[in-house]
Amino acid sequence: MARPSATQEQPNVGGPANAGLVYPGLKVPFILLIACFAAWGSAANLTDVLVGVFRQIFTMSNFQSALVQFAYYGAYFALAIPAALINRRFGYKTGVLAGLGLATLGGFLFIPASQLLAYGFFLVALFVLAAGLSILETSANPFVIAMGPEVSATQRLNLAQAFNPVGANVGVLLGAVLILPRITKDEEKASMTPQELGTAQEQDLSLVLGPYLGIAIALLIIWVLIALRKIDTPDEHVHFGLEQTSGGAASRLWHNRHYRFGVAAQFLNVGAQVCAWSFTIQYAMDVVGVSEDTAGWYLQASLIVFLIARFVMTYLLGVFRPTKLLFAMAALGVVLSLVAVLSPNMLGLIAVVGISLSLSLMFPTIYGVALQGLGPDTKFGAAGLVMAILGGALLPPAQGLIMDVADTNIGFLVPAVCLAFVAAYALFDLRSSRHGGPLVTEGAAH
Repeated sequence: MARPSATQEQPNVGGPANAGLVYPGLKVPFILLIACFAAWGSAANLTDVLVGVFRQIFTMSNFQSALVQFAYYGAYFALAIPAALINRRFGYKTGVLAGLGLATLGGFLFIPASQLLAYGFFLVALFVLAAGLSILETSANPFVIAMGPEVSATQRLNLAQAFNPVGANVGVLLGAVLILPRITKDEEKASMTPQELGTAQEQDLSLVLGPYLGIAIALLIIWVLIALRKIDTPDEHVHFGLEQTSGGAASRLWHNRHYRFGVAAQFLNVGAQVCAWSFTIQYAMDVVGVSEDTAGWYLQASLIVFLIARFVMTYLLGVFRPTKLLFAMAALGVVLSLVAVLSPNMLGLIAVVGISLSLSLMFPTIYGVALQGLGPDTKFGAAGLVMAILGGALLPPAQGLIMDVADTNIGFLVPAVCLAFVAAYALFDLRSSRHGGPLVTEGAAH
């Protein structure tokens, strides 16, 4: 893919392209946004733990427990366009604050949910929390892109996203330490009276409350720090490399194949990620026979792999073309998913953990490549990519249904198919020709 020609006009906003990763004066706001990435990572991956927790507390199928993810990621889909409208009218800072505020409210809704002992109200609390995080993520990702030169945008976004698994590890650790070991065991329930079962259920649900209250308080603190800080991002109003075409933003986005296919790739990438993490604990328990007390640590191991790999990939993006790395990691993910299907034993569980290595690069890289060159359509383009998170709502129930009908290991065919499409998207970008803006050509010229 060709680099921009020497005659192409390059904007000089906030300094030259080599001015650094972020513009002068924006380092503290960038750090505050990194805190946002960590906070929603904690919330999202604590939700992964809840899939298994609710299956035990309410005695339900894999399909029913996966409705936790449907409520969470369905909210992401529903709120992405309103978030884009907020960003377009009031700017990224207002969008971030609106998202933080709504997510904080969702966290505090777990207080009445734990009192009502109703699965449906927990889903409502999760929906409100995720609605806020949808606005936050729709705003924060392009906000990070606008905080520095476009030439380093993909690397900057990968760096910020690298702290998402830091929060994710905290979320899963909270689940593994504060929730899973203290949940009433099935063998204990067998000898309980109906009154004792009700008391045990109340105690189990109260365990869920604490971590979400902690997340809500953290979000509130970040809201205050950002609200009190003046943040000016020149690139929010200056656009790179857009060739205006007839029609509105929706028409331009639809006719941009890299963007259109990128949304589909993001849908399946998020679906694969949520599927892998939602059912790691079930794979460990149902396939390998790991005890309930230790099963959560395999999900923790997955997120540690994801965390380390995210920082490694951020470095490698300065060496290799992003979509070359994307293809390699997607192909690896397909192989590991098939190993999980074909080897229903400890090797398969190790493969399930290893899928996180391939996932580490995907979200920010697909995001950056798909948004390349969108200019004033970026805010609505960002909304479409966040709406693609709907994959995390639709695909886990599908995998749960396969697991209920067949076996737990067979369900991992779902992430295998998803990651195969991501590999195809990377090949499409590598073999096609388009304007070679910095988001695409960053890294080695080969």
